[in-house]
Amino acid sequence: MKNICDFIARWMGLMVLMVAALALTVPASFVWINTWVINPLLGVIMFGMGLTLSPKDFKIVLSRPKDIFIGCLAQFTVMPLLAWGLSWAFSLPKELALGVILVGCCPGGTASNVITYLAKGDLALSVGMTATSTLLAPVLTPLLVWLMAGTMVNVDTIGMLMSIVYVVIAPIVVGLLCQHFLPKLTKSVTPYLPAFSSVVIALVVGIVVSHNADRLLLGGAVVVLVVIIHNLLGLLIGFIIGHLIRLPKPKCTALSIEVGMQNSGLASSLAVLHFAAYPLATIPGAIFSVWHNISGALAAKLYQHTNK
Repeated sequence: MKNICDFIARWMGLMVLMVAALALTVPASFVWINTWVINPLLGVIMFGMGLTLSPKDFKIVLSRPKDIFIGCLAQFTVMPLLAWGLSWAFSLPKELALGVILVGCCPGGTASNVITYLAKGDLALSVGMTATSTLLAPVLTPLLVWLMAGTMVNVDTIGMLMSIVYVVIAPIVVGLLCQHFLPKLTKSVTPYLPAFSSVVIALVVGIVVSHNADRLLLGGAVVVLVVIIHNLLGLLIGFIIGHLIRLPKPKCTALSIEVGMQNSGLASSLAVLHFAAYPLATIPGAIFSVWHNISGALAAKLYQHTNK
């Protein structure tokens, strides 16, 4: 069973790509699943993250404040600014620009921890950054979206804040409580969580893509190109920042992956919940969900050799 789970986690990018291709070409395979389940599925992923966190991870935040601060500063500046700049440079329609900005303003996701582990990067730093950026997200994500997209659309910052609390923060807290009060059970399921998260991420991608198949095909190559550039520049700039401040390669790897990989499932969820009048806003998140898992898997293969 453990070998199967390791196999699933290792080939997450391919699995997500296959699910996305199936959902795009045969929408009926996932379209029967209502989009309202996306939030609970994201909550399940966050619950799993809470199960894997420990007091040590929070001690890392306190014992390595410089690394965490640099990482989170990069997370909430590089990706939002890239999103805004690319939307302007490619003259994206308002709805698609909103979707790209939503992706850029979200925190890092749990997939980044899986990829950092596979890349032999600094996993403790990755988890610490994900935890910190996630805790900051209820305030920073709505604020950044309002700053960058508020002139285009009406942004309900309080509503977005509460959505992130319900979908992200509350499940993590429940996971931490389970870990504290049920340590034996938590320890027995933890080895299977990366594979479980990978399957749930693939399912979320399948649901989002199937419900937006027509729009994805209509969106054309431009938005796909923007999403790919956004992600690749995030990975590159994250690594360059780590290199410029002379961090060891494992830390540079973690910083690269954390900056480049966003919680795009959350972006799609926020688009569905708060920007229903702009249905195309879900597209960049759906594309990013597919692409960043593929690029992350490829980056992991590349970084494995540099971190030996």
